[in-house]
Amino acid sequence: MAVRATVIRFPSDPDAQDSSGVPWGVTVTPFASKDENGNSPVYGSGGDLIPRCENCWAYYNTYCDQDQWAWTCSLCGTLNGLSSETISRYSRPESAPENMSSFIDLEMPLEASEEEDMQARPVYVAAIDLASSDEFLELTKSALLAALEALAPGSLFGLATFSHKLGLYDVQGPIPVVKNVFLPADSDGTLPIELEDAMPLFSFLAPVETCKDRIASALETLRPTSSWDSTGGGQGLDRILLGGRGFGLAMETLISYLGSEHGNTFALARIFAFLSGPPDYGPGQLDTRRYGEQYASKGEDAELALLPEQTPFYKDLAAVAVQAGVCIDILAVTNEYTDLASLKFLSIDSGGSLFLYPNTDDSTLPQDMYRMLTRPYAFNCIMRLRTSTEFKHGNSYGHFFPDPQYENVQHVICCDSYATYAYDFDFANNYGFSRHTAELPMLQLAFQYTVIVPPTETNSKYTLKRRLRIRTMQFGVAHNFNELYDSVDPEVVLSILVHKVILASASEGVREGRMLLHDWLVILTAQYNEVIKSGVTEYGSSSGSLIDVTFSQCPQLQALPRLVFALLRNPLLRFHEEGIHPDYRIYLQCLFSGLEASSLHRAIYPLLTSYATPDKLAYPRHSLSRAALLTSESPIFFLDAFTTLIVFYSSTADPTLPYPPPHDCLLRREINKVKQERSVTPRLVFIRGGQEDASVFENYLIEEQDVDGSGFSSVMGFVSFLEEISQSVLEYIK
Repeated sequence: MAVRATVIRFPSDPDAQDSSGVPWGVTVTPFASKDENGNSPVYGSGGDLIPRCENCWAYYNTYCDQDQWAWTCSLCGTLNGLSSETISRYSRPESAPENMSSFIDLEMPLEASEEEDMQARPVYVAAIDLASSDEFLELTKSALLAALEALAPGSLFGLATFSHKLGLYDVQGPIPVVKNVFLPADSDGTLPIELEDAMPLFSFLAPVETCKDRIASALETLRPTSSWDSTGGGQGLDRILLGGRGFGLAMETLISYLGSEHGNTFALARIFAFLSGPPDYGPGQLDTRRYGEQYASKGEDAELALLPEQTPFYKDLAAVAVQAGVCIDILAVTNEYTDLASLKFLSIDSGGSLFLYPNTDDSTLPQDMYRMLTRPYAFNCIMRLRTSTEFKHGNSYGHFFPDPQYENVQHVICCDSYATYAYDFDFANNYGFSRHTAELPMLQLAFQYTVIVPPTETNSKYTLKRRLRIRTMQFGVAHNFNELYDSVDPEVVLSILVHKVILASASEGVREGRMLLHDWLVILTAQYNEVIKSGVTEYGSSSGSLIDVTFSQCPQLQALPRLVFALLRNPLLRFHEEGIHPDYRIYLQCLFSGLEASSLHRAIYPLLTSYATPDKLAYPRHSLSRAALLTSESPIFFLDAFTTLIVFYSSTADPTLPYPPPHDCLLRREINKVKQERSVTPRLVFIRGGQEDASVFENYLIEEQDVDGSGFSSVMGFVSFLEEISQSVLEYIK
């Protein structure tokens, strides 16, 4: 469980919070195996035995004062009595993990019904779009073959297809058998037959270890609907409805089909929905006509029109999936407008992922499937952040489902070791943290979750383990602005900012998100200059006023202008008229809002390094500018943009240098290390300057590009941006 704060020393009171200009909050990666410093939790049992505060319900921890009969809550200060069992337990401190560490992970007893009934076999279902192309189906087959290699023995796998009908495959016999159920076109979506009657669930879900080859054989039989009537002699309903994509009703019926056995056949089911275009048939169909040039002609804000969902169907369906214990991953392979703004809730609310691949040629879908299924994950998770009484958390951000009954409780149906969430803070009073007491700000994150433990030599069945992970942290208080600014973590600040601009963009449009970001940097710069009166740098102001826009007195703030500039250049906040596809923007929203802070930093501001030879590093970091290329004597550049890795050989590189780099060289080892650590599979590109199109690489050299998106400017983009911020600060402080 990694927890990182925007400031290690918290602001002392509301005035300091407002005057500093720095966001106040934390990012949390609850299922990370280690904390942010690389430390593992202390494991143990007795998660149900930890005392809890009678007032705030916080868990006992190492920061609590304890005497023989009672303990004082470190968060709210309440004195709580100890039971005789706990007194006995704590008489031997080394036997209780909560007395040994502030980061613990404890076994919880399962409910009796869970122990008796749950067979705990992992269930995976592939739902494949047949209103597609041969290329799409070939890619999907490759992805599922990779998935089958990743699935553990004992997993159950179901194969389904959808178009204007839903196909269920029984692969447990010698020949794959498919049962089709027609999907009605009317809005109420009543099926002519229940799926359980068409094919019992135990026939549909096949054991992977015995049916892998038969599943592969069934995949080879898949054909797109466009090929069903190639002779022109088709008759009846198939002929009339050819090409319909009834995705909404297919998902609804599959969730219901699987949900009937939730808690019996499985504890968690995952549906991989392979989609090649927008749902255009039956319940949940989407009107894609809203995308086009009509907004420009009507003077409408395209971003504001295209970012909100056009129907609540998929958000409502996600709530059903959560109740049914079904997680849905959407894997869209299309450059056609598919309205992911409406579809995204089905994946992110149910704990799944949303992937978008614009074409089949260089798609990393098979690698992503394998990677997703080989990393550990928890499910049926409940998360709660508590704070000491002086402050409280305000907004919470991330891919979770808020508890309908309890405030500040989040449900995460499926959570892997990369999934990250964020909270921001406000003061609960007007006086802040008292200077007259030794008490420091505290926060505690409780994360209760379930994992499936594979069979062992002594146990032939999958088993469930319920665990409680608790992290309690104490923070310092900044007694002045120098202390506060020196404790800033710019990567976490960026994370909070990204969440805020995504929220603002979704409700009020991209322009509002850009304005929020720009105004925040202006206010931070103004507040900083107000506080730091000495040592400022004269910076390009027409009036000659001294405005330090580079934060020269504070190293911890110096990265922020460059990060804000890069975020404004990112497709997340670029304008529709610049050619940013609305589905790609939604994909970035979903990706960025779940990334850990360091990964998000890399996605927003790529890392550019240079090599003298494939085996010799030259410079570990360059600015993203053409000037860096021109002034560097190194012939090889490696750019890490999180989802894309580019190796660029300059046009002046010695032709005897091996191209592409050999597999056993230093550069290749670095590339492999980066790929291994990613939550998604980055695309690797090799470019030889002067001989191949270098635009893909050059597009990342953003510091000479105008921040308003008007192309290349006659002046350096980042320098102009700083000058504009300086002018805005002068106007703000007048």
